[in-house]
Amino acid sequence: MPIAATPTDITFVRIYVTEAHGKQAEIFRRLHDECKVRGVGLFRGIAGLGIEGILPSTALLDLALNLPVVIEFFDTDEKITQALEAVSDLIEPGHVVSFKAQLR
Repeated sequence: MPIAATPTDITFVRIYVTEAHGKQAEIFRRLHDECKVRGVGLFRGIAGLGIEGILPSTALLDLALNLPVVIEFFDTDEKITQALEAVSDLIEPGHVVSFKAQLR
């Protein structure tokens, strides 16, 4: 697939939660099924420094720890605003990072 000749301005968003948060599936469902944002993905980390300052990590035989989960997606500013409003009840304050980017 060739790279687009004219870049499109987008906003890229990352939402940070943990497995213990338990709402990542619902966040993903709303973003994908209801908001239909582009590029939505859910990534499970193998280590992360939590809010308590403790560094949990996973071992080959111990995958049940409270590890970080990142949900990321991108779209136009308007769709991003709508999407964040749609999941705001599921996200703790200070757990969303967004930045401008170009889709090529």
